[in-house]
Amino acid sequence: MTERAGVTTADTARRTELTDLFRTLGVRRGGVLMAHASLSGTGAAPELVRDALLAALGPEGTLVVPAFTPENSDTSRAYREAVAGLDDREAAEYRAAMPPFDPDATECPTMGALAECVRSTSGAVRSAHPQTSLAGLGPRAPELLRKHPLRSHLGRLSPMARLYRADAQVLLLRVGFEVCSSFHYAEYLTRPRPPRRTYRCVVGHKGNWVSYRDLSLNDGDFGAIGARLPRGLRAEADWASKPVVLCSMRDLVRHAKGQMSGYRRALA
Repeated sequence: MTERAGVTTADTARRTELTDLFRTLGVRRGGVLMAHASLSGTGAAPELVRDALLAALGPEGTLVVPAFTPENSDTSRAYREAVAGLDDREAAEYRAAMPPFDPDATECPTMGALAECVRSTSGAVRSAHPQTSLAGLGPRAPELLRKHPLRSHLGRLSPMARLYRADAQVLLLRVGFEVCSSFHYAEYLTRPRPPRRTYRCVVGHKGNWVSYRDLSLNDGDFGAIGARLPRGLRAEADWASKPVVLCSMRDLVRHAKGQMSGYRRALA
């Protein structure tokens, strides 16, 4: 095994293997790809997987990942878990010390190693939402991620809508449909509309909390919705002992919208 510039021949071979897998699945050269991934247990560095995805997409392709930061909120499950067991004084101190969202610096630890790798890569673009930002690499990233208003987590005014219009593909790399954020876009399209709720997050500087209203997003049935996706609408393979699934975002959203409209009426 030889090594040059920190990259071994084994790394190169594994990256080529992954690139071939993505191409065989149907990742479009020059297309837009939204990737959700778990690399735990693979032994693969996130940089290797990032580079394999970019190679499959080619120089005209664009890679997008979720760079969500639920930690930057006191209305999220992540916050409730963080303050669980603290008394009122300790919880207040924790909240007061929470750092504000900075699109150029705030990490996205709960999104996995690949997402953080893409977000922190030189030249990456990130949307400005303090809770549900997306990050991307490639020539279309600035266009797709340029605007992301507070009141539209993943709705019609968000980058998710632009990904949909761009006919993006969605890759689930060793993760299930439970994390498929395209299904959230479907929530904005369902009728009757889901209920709304208030969200809070800290931006600009410590203690600068802002509130806004948006749909009450619910991912509790995403696994079941994905399980009902017709086989003909997905390409499947295995890598490192877990499934890899590639779908059209438009197919996913249309499918989820139909599912949600059929049985989420009680939420209205």
